[in-house]
Amino acid sequence: MVEKPAVGELTPPDRTLMGPGPSEVHPRVLRAMSTQLVGHLDPSFVEIMDEVQELLRYTFRTDNEWTIPVSGTGSAAMEAAVANVVEPGDTMLVPTNGYFGGRMASMAERAGGDVVHVDAPWGEPLDPADVAAAFDEHQPDVFGFVHAETSTGVLQPNVPELTDVAHDHDALVIADSVTSLGGVELKVDDWGIDVAYSGPQKCLSCPPGASPLTLNDRAMDKVLSREEEARSWYLDLSLLEGYWGEDRAYHHTAPITNVYALREALRLVAEEGIEQRWARHRDVAGALKSGVEAMGLEMNAPDDYWLPSLNAVRVPDGVTDTDVTGYLLDQYDLEIATGLGDLDGDIFRIGCMGYSARAETVSYLMAALGDALDAQGADVDVESGLAATAAALGDR
Repeated sequence: MVEKPAVGELTPPDRTLMGPGPSEVHPRVLRAMSTQLVGHLDPSFVEIMDEVQELLRYTFRTDNEWTIPVSGTGSAAMEAAVANVVEPGDTMLVPTNGYFGGRMASMAERAGGDVVHVDAPWGEPLDPADVAAAFDEHQPDVFGFVHAETSTGVLQPNVPELTDVAHDHDALVIADSVTSLGGVELKVDDWGIDVAYSGPQKCLSCPPGASPLTLNDRAMDKVLSREEEARSWYLDLSLLEGYWGEDRAYHHTAPITNVYALREALRLVAEEGIEQRWARHRDVAGALKSGVEAMGLEMNAPDDYWLPSLNAVRVPDGVTDTDVTGYLLDQYDLEIATGLGDLDGDIFRIGCMGYSARAETVSYLMAALGDALDAQGADVDVESGLAATAAALGDR
C-alpha cells in the first residue's frame, strides 16, 4: 500500500535571480497571480484577452492582428511558430551560432521540413552576406534567426538586412525574441519580421506559462492554407484562431492565472514606455559590464553586438565556473548560470532583465561575484569593479 507522503509547507529559498531566466518577478505581477479565477470563456476574461493582445502589440511594436500568448513556456511559442509555418517539404534556413538555432532546426525537422544552415561561430552574429549566400544556394522557404542568443550573449545587429534578403527570395522570417522582447530594441513591423515569439520569464519579469507570439497576415495566410494539418493539435494555430480570434470559441482551457500575470507584466511595460525600458536595460546592464571589465574580466561578445539582457562573461583562468555559481548560491542566494554547448565551462551567463535590471540588484551581484571570484583565487580587482559599477549607476 502506498503511504501518505509527509510533505511540508512550500518554502523555496529567496533567491536573487540574475541568470538567463527566469528573472525576478515584479511584486505587482505576483499580486495579479493571486487574483480569483474566472472561466476561460467568461465575458470578463474575453476582455482581458483583448487587453493582453493590445499590450503585446505595443511591446512587439506591431499592428499584427494575430498576436497572442501561447499556453506554455517560450519553447511552446517557438514550436507554435516553427511547426505551423514549416510544412512537410519546406526548406528552413537556421543559424549555427548558438544553442537555440539548433532547437529551431530540431523543431523544423519534426515538422517535416528540410533544414539547411547559415554558419557563424558561437559568440558571433550572422553576417548578412553569408545569409544571402545561403539563400542563393538553398532557396529556403523559411528563415529563422535568434535576435538575442541566450547561450552566447550576442545581439543580432542588422536585422532589416537579414529580412530584406529573405523577402527578396519570397521566404518568411521567424525571429526568436525570447531574451529581447521588452529588454532591447525590437521592432517587428519596421524590421520586416513575419513571425516572432518570446518567453515571459525574461525581460517581462513574469512567470513562464503564457508566451508571446505574433504573425503577420502573410505568415498567417500560409498557416491557414496548409495542405496538411500541423502535427500538433494543441499548438495548431488554425484551431487556436477560433479562440483568440473574433469567435472566442473553445479550444483548450487557457492558463488563466498566467494570462493575468502577463497582462500585469505588459501593463508595467506600457507604463514605463517601451523606449524607456530599452534604455533602462542598456544603462543598468552597462553598469554591470563596466564593473566586470574594470574587475579584469572579459565579455564574450564585442561591444558591437553585446546583449544587455544577457551578459556572457568569460571565466577567468584558474577558476572553475561551477565553483563560482555554487558559491553564489550557497553564500548569497544569488543565481547566475554557466555556459551551454560550445561555451560550456567558458562563460558565466548573467541576466539583467526586467525587474532584475535595477541598480540595487546589479550592485549586489557585483559585490557577491567579486567575493566569489576572490574566494576561488581569481586574479581580479574587486574594488575597481565595484567603483566602476557605482560610477556608471550614478543616481539610478
